[in-house]
Amino acid sequence: MTHVVITGTGLYTPEHAIDNAALVAAFNAWVDSDNDIHAEAIARGERAPLAYSSSEFIEKASGIKSRFVLDAEGILDPQRMRPKLPQRNNDEPSIQCEMATAAALQALAAAQVDAADIELVIVACSNLERAYPAIAVEVQQALGTSGYGFDMNVACSSATFALETAANAIASGSVKRALVVNPEVCSAHLNFRDRDSHFIFGDACTAVVLENGAVAKADERFEILGTRLITKFSNAIRNNAGFLNRVTDSDPLALDKLFVQEGRRVFKEVCPMVAKLITDHLASLELSGSDLKRMWLHQANQHMNDLIARKVLGHDPSMTQAPIILDRYANTSSAGSIIAFHLHRDQLETGDIGVICSFGAGYSAGSVVVRRH
Repeated sequence: MTHVVITGTGLYTPEHAIDNAALVAAFNAWVDSDNDIHAEAIARGERAPLAYSSSEFIEKASGIKSRFVLDAEGILDPQRMRPKLPQRNNDEPSIQCEMATAAALQALAAAQVDAADIELVIVACSNLERAYPAIAVEVQQALGTSGYGFDMNVACSSATFALETAANAIASGSVKRALVVNPEVCSAHLNFRDRDSHFIFGDACTAVVLENGAVAKADERFEILGTRLITKFSNAIRNNAGFLNRVTDSDPLALDKLFVQEGRRVFKEVCPMVAKLITDHLASLELSGSDLKRMWLHQANQHMNDLIARKVLGHDPSMTQAPIILDRYANTSSAGSIIAFHLHRDQLETGDIGVICSFGAGYSAGSVVVRRH
């Protein structure tokens, strides 16, 4: 029987950080400007004035205090309010390839694996900067890996879906080692002029090396005991940007071409779905919530994580049991649960069991149960 193990992880964190106070200041400056432009319509009662945001509102709603981004200047400019990333020519590494390579090199070093020994590269994230050629093939070339690579997108669940795909490839014997990378440029698809969501996302990239346990060299190993995925269609989280926009003559600057969601509906519908996914998955492995030492959950909203963990564990989770990193990273889409795993696993002992779980648009959710060796 093939034992698939995680032997290394990596994390690329952008150098720019924006705390809530700075983000709110930019947002409120734009609100003042927009309200001034429409002052007469507001006075006539034809238009409601835009409301201010606040640091207190953001932290209470989400638990987020700060976020890392590829470019802060463009986001904090009330006249622009989106990152400013210079277009690269075709002979330069793409932004996501550059992020992926940085995270991957850390993961390879931790796993004590040469890039040439990687036979499968999966780039999995919520938004890819181009349709083709695949970012994964570009990463393959940049690192010097062998085999093949491909991209996949299951929104915020992309990392766990990719982990199952890579684990299955190893278990089947088609490859011995795989690399999963999640280069998330979330700031580029966020509407920084939407009070309900302007604070949600940050940028980051994670990487995970998976191996057949028989060839693994690293002392630290997490055996994948099982994976389980679920999808259920919903329009509650959506982004309509795509290549058909130009042929349907839809407005490329319309708000639906950015991240949009019905937050309360998402909370109500996703939390029970994810809790049941984890509980049922554990039961299929003859485990229960009481067997979990750690829950590395998707980092979208602290209230969601607390509720899901409470349903699975049967009690309020401690910060150790369900670590939170979104306070400083915000929601980094598929990278979030892997960041939590990367930063909060050192204290686990041999035999301890944890679950990596992500969830998001689709709806989609993935559960990866691991045991430390």
